[in-house]
Amino acid sequence: MYTKSPLASGIAIALGASAFSSPVAAQTDQDANEAGMVEEVIVTGVRRSLMEAASIKRDSDGVVDAIVAEDIGKFPDTNLAESLQRITGVSIDRSSATGAEGEGQRVTVRGIGADFNLVLLNGRSMPVSTLNTTSVTTGRSFDFSNLASESVSAVEVYKTSMANIPSGGLGATINVRTARPLDIGERSMSFGAKAVHDTSDQDSAWTPEISGIYSDVFADGTFGVAISAIYQEREFGYNQSGVPSDWVPSNFLDPGWQGLPADITNPPAEGESFWLPQNVLYTVQDVDRERLNGQLVLQWRPVEALTLTLDYTYAETELQQRGDDLSFWFIQNASGSAVMTDAPASPLVYREVAGNRDWSTGTNQAGNKTELNSIGFNADWIVNDGLGFALDYHSSESKSGSASPFGVNSAMGIPAFYDIDVTADFRQDLPVLSTPTISGLNPADHQFSGAAFRNTLSEMEIEQLDLSGYFDINDRQSLDFGVLLSETNNRTAFGENQYADWGGVGTPEDVPDNLFTTGCLPCNFDNIPGGSNPALFQEMFFYDFATMAALREQISGSPSRAPDDFTQDLRTKEETTAVYLQWLTNFDVGNTNHNLRVGLRYEKTDVTSSALTPVPLYIDWVAANEYFITYAPEDDFSTDEGDYDNWLPNIDWSMSFRENMILRASYSNTIGRQAWNDIQGGTSLDRLVRRSFGRGNSGDPGLVPLESKNYDLSFEWYYGEGSYLSAGYFRKDVDNYVATATREATPFNLPHPGNGARAEECNALTGGGGDQVAIRECIFDLYGDTPEVDPVAGTIRGIDGQDPAAIFNIEVPTAQRDVEIDGWEFAFQHLFGESGFGVSANYTIVDSDIGYDNNSTEDQFAILGLSDSANVVAFYDKNGWIARAAWNWRDEFLSATCCGGLGQPNPMYTEEYHQLDAIVSYTFENGVTLFAEGFNLTDEYLRLRARNPNMVRFVTQTGPRYGIGVRWTY
Repeated sequence: MYTKSPLASGIAIALGASAFSSPVAAQTDQDANEAGMVEEVIVTGVRRSLMEAASIKRDSDGVVDAIVAEDIGKFPDTNLAESLQRITGVSIDRSSATGAEGEGQRVTVRGIGADFNLVLLNGRSMPVSTLNTTSVTTGRSFDFSNLASESVSAVEVYKTSMANIPSGGLGATINVRTARPLDIGERSMSFGAKAVHDTSDQDSAWTPEISGIYSDVFADGTFGVAISAIYQEREFGYNQSGVPSDWVPSNFLDPGWQGLPADITNPPAEGESFWLPQNVLYTVQDVDRERLNGQLVLQWRPVEALTLTLDYTYAETELQQRGDDLSFWFIQNASGSAVMTDAPASPLVYREVAGNRDWSTGTNQAGNKTELNSIGFNADWIVNDGLGFALDYHSSESKSGSASPFGVNSAMGIPAFYDIDVTADFRQDLPVLSTPTISGLNPADHQFSGAAFRNTLSEMEIEQLDLSGYFDINDRQSLDFGVLLSETNNRTAFGENQYADWGGVGTPEDVPDNLFTTGCLPCNFDNIPGGSNPALFQEMFFYDFATMAALREQISGSPSRAPDDFTQDLRTKEETTAVYLQWLTNFDVGNTNHNLRVGLRYEKTDVTSSALTPVPLYIDWVAANEYFITYAPEDDFSTDEGDYDNWLPNIDWSMSFRENMILRASYSNTIGRQAWNDIQGGTSLDRLVRRSFGRGNSGDPGLVPLESKNYDLSFEWYYGEGSYLSAGYFRKDVDNYVATATREATPFNLPHPGNGARAEECNALTGGGGDQVAIRECIFDLYGDTPEVDPVAGTIRGIDGQDPAAIFNIEVPTAQRDVEIDGWEFAFQHLFGESGFGVSANYTIVDSDIGYDNNSTEDQFAILGLSDSANVVAFYDKNGWIARAAWNWRDEFLSATCCGGLGQPNPMYTEEYHQLDAIVSYTFENGVTLFAEGFNLTDEYLRLRARNPNMVRFVTQTGPRYGIGVRWTY
């Protein structure tokens, strides 16, 4: 029969039992102090870190994995998400949809995406606020890049649920733990300084990171204080190319106006779908990020049976980004030529010839700030040896918004207009854009055109009261029980000043030549196949955004800043009441020891959702295939309500046999709440409309959450101290996935200027080829004196009674799908005796019963984030030296099904990616540690594609990142 060692017990006290503010923890913690085991909690070195993580895994009743700090102020990785990927079943996304920042931000667990995994801080649900740059924020995913790792003592991943865990973790619950002074039990401190050099930064700067952690106890160990502060600066960049506005499906093209080129090689079969590029873009981005984290913890134990804790957590991240780009937009006309792939068909090489087309350069700027404030109070009261209670309350708020006078995200076009012959070559990882028309950029040809200045706001407040208790029935049986009251208020809003002056603003003479700085385009993509292709256009312009914005405002008379008001504003309140009861028992059968935990949690949630609904007035035709809705100055809020309840059982069984082997089986029900836009009230329309149709969406506050029935079976063999083998099978039967359906409607009966008699007349007069630039010029010539046509502003307005009503595809979260996800997890950890060497490795296989058909243009439901993954860590830890190398790999996975710039169903796959990181350190006897670290040492790049490997969406070049530093620990 397996018996816990003192070390394992101490670890469980500090990192496991107290995770969810249970009074059991307080009692166990007190007993541990009396037994003199507190020192076992202070971890040092990678070897001890892995041993403690293995002990947490071994001592848990369910399936739990952990990453533990190597020492106070020293987490194994500089980023929490990067550490989490060392755990089986956990995969990370290194950035937003475009994969730009080069470090982990969001996690997928067992095929369940970041929106449906719950992140806790010391057992408490944390508010989430993230920003979309071109729309309201819809997801619930936690961004791990907002938290510095220095103040973290452990991160635990609960893959099987318990009744006393807050709901919301459909895939897993991730608990981030920070130090508590009475757990440490003595004076402890750590101060560190590091210089970081990110080779992707255009200025090649070294930036500082400073951290300080102090913990102490007073009054005979009855009063404790812990304080931590971390400040970090990082300057980095990324160079990105692709087809960001998506690939145009054949069913989206206007017959007679658009289609395949006349000269085509390997044409698709009759009736077979094909896709053509909307644009090709190259952008060079510089980013400055500042991160500030701080925490204060006060603990008081006035009597042995009562522990009071007051804590405050603050986190702030500010990001400033500047970029410049070069791009070309295709119009999918019949000119030019194409060499097509087999199905799903898209061009390997695509050429267009067109008149008065914009060879566009541009400049963009982004600035945002996220701020988290959380204050909490906890009281643990041990009534007697068999009864205890705990009260935990916290009020937390996270807010993300603009940190720039121009808005969260702003962009300006500065094109030149030519009769041009352009070719895009998609045969390598980087698309190669070339033209024989111009040999280089000429500032004298460029002028301002369209621009957008956007503002986004995301706010979440959580107020939560948790009352819990335990009752020991006898030495081998106990009950856990509790009540939780929670209120979550979420707001996400978006507004923009969009100037659709795509035909140009002013003249090229208005823009002085000295505002253009010419730079090398291929030099920024030299690590990506295709970057050295001699056909690639050689130049791009670099601008000072503030100078160009001021000049544009002067020329156009329109403000170069984001609006103060929002046109989209979603506000949702979720009020949840939960009660739970859990029975735990331990018993022996022959030579085996068994643990059984049976629990039931009941939750009821009331949802109130309000949405600001803009009132459309009319549609203006502003560019070749771009139409914009103009809204009334006054908006209205519409409010809807809904509710749902859930019964969430859990059963965990484990059997210990042959001293070092454990067999586990678990069953649980978990839920994941739907996206904010899916439970919004009212219907909203996107401002951008195409000739064929526009887009809109509506929600349902009564939409029930996803619910998963989870099955786990695993075997673990602990064959040596800190060494083990494990294998596990899991299955998730998930109900209530939202498969967004689309219905056609003509809300507000807005006349569409691109589909009426004027457009048809001018199409015929210009040859019937659907050249929308020529059609617009024809309408300006024939109807320029009518009130609906403004040749100077470049707008053509729909006429009620003459132009047909615009058709909108309204996305509605109605169809709900059931999905089965299953997989295998294998883990291995071995410490080579006292040699100091060790290795840790894992491999995860994930599969689902639903796939994606790349040949279909229809809306499809699919599971995002499903991929196999593997990690290997090798290390040496002895005589003050630590050397660690970590390699991680993630197979290709589906990252989106809809929608790019066209609003059409189109999958996006993140291609296979691997990365190598390493760190070396030496610790002197006085506690001073010198270290050097490197990330992405092999300089990998990230690529996202659509339906076939040649349909690139984004390909991003970053670079290795290095750090050197010193840390003193006492």
